[in-house]
Amino acid sequence: MEQGAAAVFVGVGPGAACTTREVLGIGVPQVTAISDVAAARDAYAAATGRYVPVVGDGGMRRGGEIAKAIAAGADAVMLGSPLARAEEAPGRGTNWGMAAPSPTLPRGTRIRVGTVGTLERILLGPAHVTDGSENLMGALRQSMAALGARTIAEMQRVEMVHAPAVATEGKSWQQRGR
Repeated sequence: MEQGAAAVFVGVGPGAACTTREVLGIGVPQVTAISDVAAARDAYAAATGRYVPVVGDGGMRRGGEIAKAIAAGADAVMLGSPLARAEEAPGRGTNWGMAAPSPTLPRGTRIRVGTVGTLERILLGPAHVTDGSENLMGALRQSMAALGARTIAEMQRVEMVHAPAVATEGKSWQQRGR
């Protein structure tokens, strides 16, 4: 930021097609990384008056994941696989992950994500599945509304609480009721 960066992209290895974590053994969980960089951005803005946007880059496939990235401090997100699934995407259902160029290490993995519908359906709906991978913006808007956030700036100020994985969260209570 001190060198004049127009934005900071945050994400090393969280995307489905990225090989960084496996090949290099480095990376930070995406929400933690976004939160840490957003805190540095906020401190920099307080000291200089210059706000540098933070872009969460990688690992987001569902609307809820986008909402978490914004709540952690991202101003925007970069999407690979979700957009590669659009009928209009040039890869025709294939995503090739970004990575640092190296003549001796792999660039990234090409993954087949398939096509599920139009870009409009993926971003704006209506959704035809219940897994949160369609109508990404609708999910973000609904999450913001549920949290009382009318703007991205307000969403960046909501309280975040670490909870178990959503796949198991509360399941022990449901199973006891059987």
